[in-house]
Amino acid sequence: MQTPAPFEYLRAQSVDDAVEALQRLGPEARIIAGGHSLLPMMKLRLANPEHLIDINDLEDELSYIREEGAEIVIGALTRHVDLLKSDLLARHFPVFRDAEEVIADPVVRNRGTIGGSLCQADAAEDLSAVCSAAKGNVVIRNAEGERVVAMSDFHIGPYMTAVSDGEMLTEVRLPLRPGGGSAHEKVERRAGDFAIAAASAVLWLDGDTIADVGIALSAVGPTTVEVTRAEELLRGKVPSDDLFAEAGEVASEDCAPLADGRGPADYKRHLAGVLTKRALRRAAARALHKEV
Repeated sequence: MQTPAPFEYLRAQSVDDAVEALQRLGPEARIIAGGHSLLPMMKLRLANPEHLIDINDLEDELSYIREEGAEIVIGALTRHVDLLKSDLLARHFPVFRDAEEVIADPVVRNRGTIGGSLCQADAAEDLSAVCSAAKGNVVIRNAEGERVVAMSDFHIGPYMTAVSDGEMLTEVRLPLRPGGGSAHEKVERRAGDFAIAAASAVLWLDGDTIADVGIALSAVGPTTVEVTRAEELLRGKVPSDDLFAEAGEVASEDCAPLADGRGPADYKRHLAGVLTKRALRRAAARALHKEV
C-alpha cells in the first residue's frame, strides 16, 4: 500500500476563506471535497500537493441546483447523488441523469462533486462531456472577484483547466432554451468503470428543425472532444437517422483515441460514431416528447 507525501491540512470556513488560502499558499495548494480522484493520485505520488484545503463545510454556499432566470445553476460542491436525483435537471437536461446512472458506484456518487469532476479534467470523465454538450459555462472565483468561462475554453489539456493558481471553481451554469432534448451514451468494461467511449448530445429544436446542438465525447482524445464539425452539419436540418448516422461518421473521424487496456484505437473510434448517433437519436426523441 502506498501513502501520500506529507501535506498540511486546512478546513475552509467560507469560499472567501478558501480563496484566501489558495492565494496565500501558492501553486502547491489544492482544493479537496470528495477526494475520489485526488487521493488515489496522491497515494501513487502522481500528485504531491503541499497543502489540502477541505471545502466540505461550505455546502450552504456551494451545494445547490436551482433555476435562475434563463439558466440552471449548480454549485461546485453538489454531489453526484444530488445530480442523479434532481427532478429539475431531469426535466431540462436528462443527459445528467443518464450520465450519473453510469458513473462509478454509490460510494463515489455520495461523496464526489461536479466541481471535482470538472477540475480533474480526466478525458474519460462523463460530466465534462455532459456540460460541454449543454454549452455550459463555469464560474471561477479569485481574490478580485469572479470570471465566467465557457466549457469550450475550460479544459486546456490533459488534467489541465482554466482555473489558475489562487482560484477555485464555484458554479456551473447551463443555458435554458426551448425545444431542448439531451442524452448520454456510454460503453464500459464493467458497471461503474471509466468509459471505453462515451457521447453526450444536447439539441434544441425550432419546430421540426435543429436550431442548435452540442456534441461531446469522453475517452477518445487527450481532453473532452467537442465535435464542432458534426454540430455544424446538423444545424438547420430536420432530424433523421440518416443525418445522425452522418454526424456519427464525422465524430469517428474527428476524435483521437489511443490504444490501451480498454481497447484498440479503431474500436474506440467506431464506438464514438455509434454512440454519437444513439445519443442524438434519444436527444431528438426527448425534444419531440416521444421518450421520457
